[in-house]
Amino acid sequence: MTSAESQDVQASEALLRSILATVPDAMVVIDTDGAIIDFSAAAERMFGYARADVLGRNVNILMPSPDRERHDGYIERYLNTGVPRIIGIGRITVGRRANGETFPMELSIGEARTDHSRVFTGFVRDLTERQQAEIRLKELQNELAHVSRISAMGTMASSLAHELNQPLTAVANYLEAARDLLAEPGVEDIAIVREALDDAARQSVRAGQIVRGLRDFIGRGDTEKRIESLGRLVSEANALALIGIREMDVDVDIQLDPQADRVLVDRVQVQQILVNLIRNALEAMTEGPKRLLTIRTRRISHDQVRVSVADSGSGIAPEIRERLFQPFLTTKDDGMGLGLSICQTILEAQGGSIWAEAAPEGGTIFSFTLDCGEME
Repeated sequence: MTSAESQDVQASEALLRSILATVPDAMVVIDTDGAIIDFSAAAERMFGYARADVLGRNVNILMPSPDRERHDGYIERYLNTGVPRIIGIGRITVGRRANGETFPMELSIGEARTDHSRVFTGFVRDLTERQQAEIRLKELQNELAHVSRISAMGTMASSLAHELNQPLTAVANYLEAARDLLAEPGVEDIAIVREALDDAARQSVRAGQIVRGLRDFIGRGDTEKRIESLGRLVSEANALALIGIREMDVDVDIQLDPQADRVLVDRVQVQQILVNLIRNALEAMTEGPKRLLTIRTRRISHDQVRVSVADSGSGIAPEIRERLFQPFLTTKDDGMGLGLSICQTILEAQGGSIWAEAAPEGGTIFSFTLDCGEME
């Protein structure tokens, strides 16, 4: 290479580095052993490490558990099989800064090959600000939903009182008439009493039909079900639920059944259920010495899969566990008691079910079923 060509190469490299230094997304380049071989200026700002401090170190220092312990296995599996799981596909996951703080991020990975080696380039976008905006938006939406629920409950109570007033008044009148006739019953009075009791029974049935009709009206809704990857739903929901859990030191064990990956669901609703159950599990372990969150998926039949979220907390009293899915029942000081009830309503609308049971080693296991996206 001539001196002029060498200068051109150096100028090109300098230009490329100056461009990468201004890109807001972080860039991390690793080799096939997982060792960091390049670390952009944006990565330094995002993760809190100096470039010189991370070069040559395993990229898993940028990850919280359980990805930290599993990352080398991910690379080895790809090198052995050639089947990409993440490469070329952006996904939302969790990063870990130098101070131990975790944050949501969007990760895209590309692969480059030379004659003698190959490298993997990860582009990382910090979603903290976006997540905070979404959280604030959800807070506002929850406040609005709370006001709407109170208003709807008032309207429902008024409608219920109006609709039930007529049959209940009729029941009372029929029973009072029967009582008066039975004070000194004659032969003809007995037939009238039977007729009054029959009418009271019919009005009671009518009142029950009104209640069931209102319950079905407010408790069911149409869902848009599509075939989704259950593993991806679990991964994204777990990443969102773990946001802000800094010093809690939670161990996460995720076990995904490959035979249970394709499910026919409403994606947003299932992720809402998963986030709710995971956050509940984290809250249940706040004061405990052991903090293990376990998420499992399993194919249980030709048309259903089961998802389980288990915690290692102190557990739930049996008398409370039996009524967990009743509206307005809560064990939290600031809870409304609607989360699990809404989860149950969503799952029943999608043809599934949800239940809770005591974990063998302490804590609670919440399990729910979903329809498979493909049949055997």
